[in-house]
Amino acid sequence: VQLQASGGGLVQAGGSLRLSCAASGISFNTYRMGWYRQAPGKEREWVAHIFAGGETTYADSVKGRFTISRDNAVHTLYLQMNSLKPEDTGAYYCNSRKNGDMHWGQGTQVTVSS
Repeated sequence: VQLQASGGGLVQAGGSLRLSCAASGISFNTYRMGWYRQAPGKEREWVAHIFAGGETTYADSVKGRFTISRDNAVHTLYLQMNSLKPEDTGAYYCNSRKNGDMHWGQGTQVTVSS
């Protein structure tokens, strides 16, 4: 199983970034997919989930600014991040889960300057 995250970078506050996570080795369309992030010195925190049926949930801190989506045809998860804030800085990780089967991708770094 591989989850390959990309799209991170350095952006000014108020800017936008789009993260991608290409999945292989799983039946992508049957898994709940998610994004998590970890700031320096802090624990990893949940950002958003998208379920196999397309339903989405968001952490309060990103609601209204971030949009999670998936393209089952190309086995790819996305996170559109708008109105970025310095507190959004961190390593962003994609996650797949189905029952007890869970996988993590490597992180992609997002840095938001003030």
